[in-house]
Amino acid sequence: MASADGVGNLGAEQNHISVPVADHGAWATAMNNLGIMPMGISGQQLVSDSLCIQRFDPGLGLIAPINPMIAGISLVPPPPVPPDMPVIKEIIHCKSCTLFPQNPNLPPPSTRERPPGCKTVFVGGLPENATEEIIREVFDQCGEITAIRKSKKNFCHIRFSEEFMVDKAIYLSGYRMRIGSSTDKKDSGKIHVDFAQARDDLYEWECKQRLLAREERHRRKIHEDRLRPPSPPPIVHYSEHEVALLADRLKDDHKFSEAIAILFTWIDRGEVNRRTANHFYSMIQSANSHVRRLMSEKAQHEEELERAKEAFKNALLAILNQFEQITAVFTAATRQKAWDHFSKAQRKNIDIWRKQCEELRNAHSEEIMGIRREEEMEMSDDESDESPCKKMRTEENGVCDQTQASLKEENDSLRWQLDAYRNEVELLRKEQSRASRPEDDHSHTHPHSPEAQIQLLQQSMHSMQQQLLNLQEKLSSKETELEQAREEHRYLEGEVLSLRDKLLSSNGETVEGTNGELHEKGINGCVPSLYHSRDRRTELITRGVITSEKEALLLGIISTFLHVHPFGANLEYLWSYIQRLDSKVSAGELERLMVRLPSMFRQELSGVGATLEKRWKFCGFDTLSSA
Repeated sequence: MASADGVGNLGAEQNHISVPVADHGAWATAMNNLGIMPMGISGQQLVSDSLCIQRFDPGLGLIAPINPMIAGISLVPPPPVPPDMPVIKEIIHCKSCTLFPQNPNLPPPSTRERPPGCKTVFVGGLPENATEEIIREVFDQCGEITAIRKSKKNFCHIRFSEEFMVDKAIYLSGYRMRIGSSTDKKDSGKIHVDFAQARDDLYEWECKQRLLAREERHRRKIHEDRLRPPSPPPIVHYSEHEVALLADRLKDDHKFSEAIAILFTWIDRGEVNRRTANHFYSMIQSANSHVRRLMSEKAQHEEELERAKEAFKNALLAILNQFEQITAVFTAATRQKAWDHFSKAQRKNIDIWRKQCEELRNAHSEEIMGIRREEEMEMSDDESDESPCKKMRTEENGVCDQTQASLKEENDSLRWQLDAYRNEVELLRKEQSRASRPEDDHSHTHPHSPEAQIQLLQQSMHSMQQQLLNLQEKLSSKETELEQAREEHRYLEGEVLSLRDKLLSSNGETVEGTNGELHEKGINGCVPSLYHSRDRRTELITRGVITSEKEALLLGIISTFLHVHPFGANLEYLWSYIQRLDSKVSAGELERLMVRLPSMFRQELSGVGATLEKRWKFCGFDTLSSA
């Protein structure tokens, strides 16, 4: 009796089984010397499913192997095998050959990527004397074999009837096959089993996938048909009874949509003739009566939209007001009397919060300005009660005041920060003088020493001073520009008054009527005198009189263009329009012409911050009415 000496206990499915060895051949003696137990496979499973079917789904209905150690239970799943534990393979005996496992310490045989629907395996390394019967005898216990294609060389292809049988055949990879008890090289060989890519397997797999796709499409179609709404009822045929019913439904607001579709279908079919014309006319008249209802519904929805816009605008204004209050809190916190009491970390956090709050406030203000621009574009000329001249002055003053306030605020903030840095420098100097020692004079300056901190603070203070000087220069330049703009505005007003007095004195008439009549009088009264002398021509040009027919044409085109743009247009937009009519006209020429006529054209500033731009407006009617 030969025993396995406990080797069989290493596998999850092996047990102590003693088999008498009848043939004391060379292979049996060698196996007994190695302590490996020979086993036969007649009437028993080739190998445990838990060991060989690594890639197979256990939910396909395979029955788990019977565990003989548990009595009374026939279907018990095997205990789980640890993944790091190597699988101990046994010697497999067949009638014509014997399969010896490879060394368990060697790595498992490698395999290629599994093709889809693989049922065919490649078997290489067969002995030269291996026949198809011997191959079938070995692999027949893995499953039903449908075909064996053996080559003249030492390999073959085996096709099984099911896919899970391939995994059992892969388990035999690495075994050494020996035919009978012969020691000849032609009767032994190390077999290698791998997945094979066969056209038959791929074709069957594609057919199966197409079948599954057809079933899925059928299932989806049935589901969609179940969820599809019912088809609309067919249009009824024309009859006098249906005409009476349709006339009643046309008068009902809830049934009007269905009734109007039926009416359209009847008219399109050609049901209108001399006999039925009166009926159709009455139905068309009923349909027309619904136009007033639709317009009232539209007006109601527009009112709701306006109320929603107003609520949204009020909410944005409330949010912006709260942002302004929070910004005021941050501004107060950065002043010297409060700023000196915060630590460096607290100052850093306050500065970060203040910048974030200002960015959000600017974004909300831009959004509100966009809403106001849209409202201005929608506003008609009749709704604008305030004079454009007053609007321009108010906007200029508002922009200038806002600029001065912001610059002053930044100047104060920088001054407070500079004072705070000076106080810190003084404190550090006092601490240094108190903690100074004689040996400190010979030591080197450490990056974190008071001297280094004083140098850093001095550098930052110097940069803050430079920034403060730059802001002061900007403030002074803005003030000078504002004064120049005011002086120019006063000069232009004086020019307008003098020109108006001159025209009244030369013609002896009161300036009444339209803007076109004023220009016509100016042209007729002053153009003949342009050719008298060069000094007179220069004086007329500076006074704002037209000197050529081209300028008169440009004046009419500019007046018409700006008249249809009640909120003004910038110079580039006006110049791009006139370029289409005359490509030789330059933007500077247009600007000089409009500057010469302040009573007809006025330049205004619109927008805030980055959106600030200069726009020209037509003010001839306002000037004429004020005169």
